[in-house]
Amino acid sequence: MCLIDWFASPVSLDNDVVYAHSAPMWRPISNFRSLASYLPLLACAFGIMTFGAMDAVMKALAIGLGTYNALFWRCLAALVMALILYAASRPQKWPDKTALRLHLVRGSVTAVMAFTFFWGLARTPIAEAIGVSFISPLIALYLAYLLLGERISRSAIIASILGLIGVAVIIGGKFGEEFTTDARWGIASILLSACLYAWNLILQRQQAQIASPQEIASFQNAIIIFWCLPFFPFFGASPHILLSTDPLWGWPWIILIILGAFLAILSVLALSWAYARAEAQVLVPIEYSMFFWAALFGWAAFNEPIGIATLIGTILIVSGCLIVARSAGNAEETGQPKQSNPV
Repeated sequence: MCLIDWFASPVSLDNDVVYAHSAPMWRPISNFRSLASYLPLLACAFGIMTFGAMDAVMKALAIGLGTYNALFWRCLAALVMALILYAASRPQKWPDKTALRLHLVRGSVTAVMAFTFFWGLARTPIAEAIGVSFISPLIALYLAYLLLGERISRSAIIASILGLIGVAVIIGGKFGEEFTTDARWGIASILLSACLYAWNLILQRQQAQIASPQEIASFQNAIIIFWCLPFFPFFGASPHILLSTDPLWGWPWIILIILGAFLAILSVLALSWAYARAEAQVLVPIEYSMFFWAALFGWAAFNEPIGIATLIGTILIVSGCLIVARSAGNAEETGQPKQSNPV
């Protein structure tokens, strides 16, 4: 029997068991359902891995072309990809005033957040930058209190203290090494980006309720380009430079730009798909696998070692975030109102 005949053969159901002619073995349907329940976890892990790869590509672009050109050209390529996906989704109507206002605010915040992060990333090891940026969800707790009126629980305060200690450990470890002026400004820039990302998390929650991922990606990249355009005459690289070769990896810059845009879009879609099908408290711990990918890509692409202070500091920050996530999950299970934001 050929493969087509096997698929065309009749299938009968009996006590939740699927039988097919010539099938080598029979498996309960529940097994397939159990396997499907892991798909959001795998999608989240895949999205985090692609984000880590994107950071490595953007670091190479920021070092070689400058942060402005890395961000501008990547967003331009990402905008083309996002618009294709947005058009393919066949949106029924143009976003209303509320959605447009959120797109404008979040896109503007993201523009500064992305620039400060990639500027700092060009001057800081990837694992170190990611470790410091993990403090963002803890900052978001206090922004939620100021902007949304949400209460701050005792566990959130403990988590914040752990996070601050973690950042202090990472920064303190730099004093035992060659802590150049560039490295100081790099850490400061990443901390500023982390604060803006915390605000971005609040806006993201509001935006996701009224817009699709394709719409969000399209408007976000368009608004970043809008803010970058006035600076192009001063910092912009002419397109023919993009055809030259990256001295680090030997790839043309244009290929790295398209790769960075593709990885960014792919990651956003994977994470959006995962969060639409699983609770945040289940997926949040997986997001901290970013440190592993940051360390791996930093070592493989830039020969960056991982200091013990970076490792200890990151563990403290992640522990604080997981305390908040568990607290939010327990509140949901008991039916109690949340006292702080889920991370």
